[in-house]
Amino acid sequence: MTETEGVIRYRLDYRPGALPADVPLPHLFQWFAWCREKDLIGRDPKRYDGFAYGNISLRADPGFVISGTQTGAKPGLSADDLSWVRNIDPAHNRISATGPARPSSEAMTHGQVYLTLPAARAVIHVHSRLIWRQAQRLGLALTAAEAGYGTPAMVTEVERLLRSAAANRGAFAMGGHEDGIVAYAEDMDTAGSLLLDLLDRADAERR
Repeated sequence: MTETEGVIRYRLDYRPGALPADVPLPHLFQWFAWCREKDLIGRDPKRYDGFAYGNISLRADPGFVISGTQTGAKPGLSADDLSWVRNIDPAHNRISATGPARPSSEAMTHGQVYLTLPAARAVIHVHSRLIWRQAQRLGLALTAAEAGYGTPAMVTEVERLLRSAAANRGAFAMGGHEDGIVAYAEDMDTAGSLLLDLLDRADAERR
């Protein structure tokens, strides 16, 4: 791929601080571990310039709690690996965050899902070559190929997809972000189950 994976491309206003008390972190930790087990989140020295990939978040009030930058290589998450994004400003490519860690490079994409879909309370961004290469056969909408990850162009594409009927399946593929898949739902268990179903269907299509 031509882009550099895992590099933060938005303007970040970050101050260390506490996480919100009312976010169900055990569900986030459980699904992160499942994604790690399936190599949907992780780190491979031979892929993406050796950077870690994948991130996971839950809606908070305000904003959302997301796995920190370059935490994908960890076998499991703890509260110290999380960031609380309190505000996103897509028009100016700016994020304000607190918490123990700085937010993932894909925080703007997560934030756009929450801004566009008030019912969404969980987002998982994974990397799956199996799903990505069969996205159209699986009925997934794709962002434009020229929209790179973590860019204002990607945020615009995400909003476009989510406001159309094409992305009403709870997941979409990132056309300009190699292997990138995003699932979203009203809770973490549903978002994770969507990914599990996509994996099963993609594997069946391959046979």
